[in-house]
Amino acid sequence: MKGLELAERYFHELGLPMITERFPLYAGRVACGLVGDGSECYGFDDEISRDHDWGPGFCMWLTPEDYSEIGEALMREYENLPGTFMGFGPRRTSQWGGGRVGIFEIGAFYKRFIGRGNIPQSLEEWLFIPEQALAAATNGKVFSDELGVFSSFRKHLLDFFPEDVRLKKIAARCMTTAQAGQYNLGRCLTRGDLFASQYAETKFCADAISLMFLLNRRYTPYYKWMYRALGTLPMQGETINDAIVELMVSSDPQTKLPIVEKICTTIIDMLREQGLTDSSSDFLLDHGPQVQSRIRDSAIRERNVWIG
Repeated sequence: MKGLELAERYFHELGLPMITERFPLYAGRVACGLVGDGSECYGFDDEISRDHDWGPGFCMWLTPEDYSEIGEALMREYENLPGTFMGFGPRRTSQWGGGRVGIFEIGAFYKRFIGRGNIPQSLEEWLFIPEQALAAATNGKVFSDELGVFSSFRKHLLDFFPEDVRLKKIAARCMTTAQAGQYNLGRCLTRGDLFASQYAETKFCADAISLMFLLNRRYTPYYKWMYRALGTLPMQGETINDAIVELMVSSDPQTKLPIVEKICTTIIDMLREQGLTDSSSDFLLDHGPQVQSRIRDSAIRERNVWIG
């Protein structure tokens, strides 16, 4: 059983009755679900995942006023719920895995991921929030939220970066993806520099994956899950997923470089389809300035194209 399904059943069979019986005046005000750190929140958990920070549990999110009034009492009742459920559990919390389930004030919950307890108000604020943090803040599932405050915050984040921020990040990834793959990988392989060539290949793959998420308007998750999540992207996700596997298993330098070109060609075609470039170049780096030129905000547009 997947952890997210376990959490939802645990909530409906044990958590919801507890909330309804013990806190009837607040039952319609408590948002519940499972969101945040952990493979189960992405749906990528397996038997290996169950050795730590996995098992029966869920999150409850309260407004500041409600948290002040019932937060501690609700947490006590939550901790009294059975630690095992359907043959799973109890959760074994690792050294750095605490605070993933239980009671949270809504603003404080989001602040732990994006550094603020409210929706980013400016392009600058959006620009410097790590994509993996936004991915963690918006993954998982909300099981119940009649009040809608938590889900409203979540929807604003899921609506994705403002377009100028998305374009700035795409422009920067075009530069670094091309530099690592189309330019430096071949040079490093020719020199026989094993570390530099391996790093260039990995850097190329990571930045190409990031580009794919940006073009699909989704946040790139934690590095351990970014490749697995790539295959779920609706626009060319499986194509790039398969090409990266092909690149990584190849030991022939003469085979690797054409695969890099194939990946870059797919990305360039996507840039053209989205109206982000007019260049006919097959070198991805040439498309970075084209994308950046489409940024409306002059302060963002005039920044170093390599940084985003």
